[in-house]
Parts: sequence; structure tokens; C-alpha cells
Amino acid sequence: MTDTNSVDELRAYGRAGLTVGPIGYGVAALGNLYRAMPADVWPGCVPAAWDAGVQYFDVAPHYGLGLAEERLGGSLRNMPREEYVLSTKVGRLIEPNPDYRPGDTDIDNLFDVSTTRRRRFDFSRDGVLRSVEDSLTRLGLDRIDVLLVHDPDEHEREALDGAFPALEELRSQGVIRSYGAGMNQSAMLTRFVEQTDLDIVMCAGRYTLLDQGAERDLLPAAAARGVSVAVAAVFNSGILATERPPAEATYDYGRAPLELIARTERIADIAAGYGATVPQLAVQFPRRHPSVSTVVLGADSAAQITRNAGLGDVPVPDDLWRELEDAGLIARLSTEGP
Repeated sequence: MTDTNSVDELRAYGRAGLTVGPIGYGVAALGNLYRAMPADVWPGCVPAAWDAGVQYFDVAPHYGLGLAEERLGGSLRNMPREEYVLSTKVGRLIEPNPDYRPGDTDIDNLFDVSTTRRRRFDFSRDGVLRSVEDSLTRLGLDRIDVLLVHDPDEHEREALDGAFPALEELRSQGVIRSYGAGMNQSAMLTRFVEQTDLDIVMCAGRYTLLDQGAERDLLPAAAARGVSVAVAAVFNSGILATERPPAEATYDYGRAPLELIARTERIADIAAGYGATVPQLAVQFPRRHPSVSTVVLGADSAAQITRNAGLGDVPVPDDLWRELEDAGLIARLSTEGP
């Protein structure tokens, strides 16, 4: 029985010399995702990640209308700057909200924060430059390693004409090390890989145990162009987060179809024979592909961060992956370019 790549292996992230470990921390929870984080909880999250060996942090202005950037920056202030990689995003500007009414919250956008600020889509060159300046201010840091165009689903042309040339300019000036895009789909990310000179993409939910769609378009294109891939949302919003899916399991933020629950149960049955669990497989599955540099996991407590980081500690044996392939539960790994 042999194992796949070492779970603690560092991999290149982009083409500018950055490296990342197998797991990154996506800090949307620091922006009060779904519910407000207690004042005695959120300050422990980043230190817990650091202690667990996680040194890649991903944030966005969107998360809590800037709150996540503020909290992340404060948490990193005493960390050695050369020892971590930081990415944030562009495409949404955070502005004062002239329509704010006392008591209003942003929960309709999933964040339990006051709406004294509002977000506005802007994928123009000026919007990108302003977004970067604002993010640096909120983070309280002197530089950002990676900038990602965030969710341009309805703004593809604007991103191609405005945001990407601006990011190329910032990279050529040495203001940032790498740039790319982060989305919940693989098709548009694939077009960006093919039509721009980005060197990193973040793909959420489309390269998981239950959805390997990115292996048909994005991953071959990324391999051909030397683009690094970060994979997020590997639990598909819940169904893969526990050893056995509960009856009310969620998949992509809705009720999980019965056939996916049954498929997850079959995966769990096979995994149990090797002493492995579904969450362990979910975290380690994407990095079987050499174009995938890291898996970005969210967490809303120090304990959850420690648990998540531990899912990568013991390598999943190759024999288990092969049995899942033979059973038709995951696609056979292909690393060929287009």
C-alpha cells in the first residue's frame, strides 16, 4: 500500500515564488458569517491556525463589509510577515451607506453586521486600485501577496477589460506577487485562464468528492498554462463535513438530494475499511491533482480550525482512492492538459 504526495508538502502558488501548505484558512467567519462571533472567540482563530501550521489566509472586502479584513489584519500584526501568504479580493467596493437605519444588518447577504457600510460591484481599473488601497487600510498591512477578482459571474466583460489589466499592472510594478480570480464555477475561471495571464485561481465547490466538474475544464487548462489552483468549499456546504451525512444534510446551500446522501454513505463505508473518514477524504481529495496547491477551509472557532487542520495530518492511502475509483464514486484522476 502506497501513499500519495506528502500531506504537508509545500507547493508553488503562482509563478512569483510564493509557496503554500496543504490547508489555508478562509476567514469569512471573521466577518460574522451567519452569526456574530463572540468577542472572546474570534481573536483565537488566527493564532489557532498558526499553531496548527496554517500560514495561508484568504479574505475579501465582501466578508462582513470589511470586518473580516480588519480582524484578520489585527490578528496577523505580530506574525512574521515573510512567513505567511495573504490573499484578498477585488470587485466589490465597501462604501458608507447613506440609507442606513439603526438596527439594520447585512444578514440577507449572510453577514451579521451593521449596514453602516454597503458593497458595490466595480470591476473597473479605478475600482480595483481603490479596492486595493481600502483593503490595505483595513488590514493595516503594507502589502498583499495575491489579489483575486471576486465573483464576476455577471461582469465577465468588465473583469476582462478593467480588473485583469489593472491587476497585471500591479503585478508588473511589484505591488502584488500574483493575481487571479475566485468563483463558485469552473467554466468562467477556465476562460480567464485561457484569455489572461493570471497565475492563480480559487475554485469553490467544483472539485470535491461529489462534484469533479473542474477536472473536465479548469484543471486541464490550469495545467497547460502553469496556473495554480486553490480549492475551497470542499465539504459542499455540509454534506461532506461529518463522518456520516445526517438526514437533513445540505449540499451547495440547499437540501441534499437523496442520491447524493446515498453516494456519501457508500464513500463512508469504503473509507471506514481503511480507518479513514469522509471529512478526511474531502480535504485531501483535491490535492491529488498536481495543479491544486492548497485547500482553503473556513472555521468559526479555534477548535474547528484545529480539527480541520488535523484532517490533513494522516495521508489517505492510494488503495482507498483506487477502490473509490473502481466503484465509480470518484472519477479516475487525469492530469493531462487539454
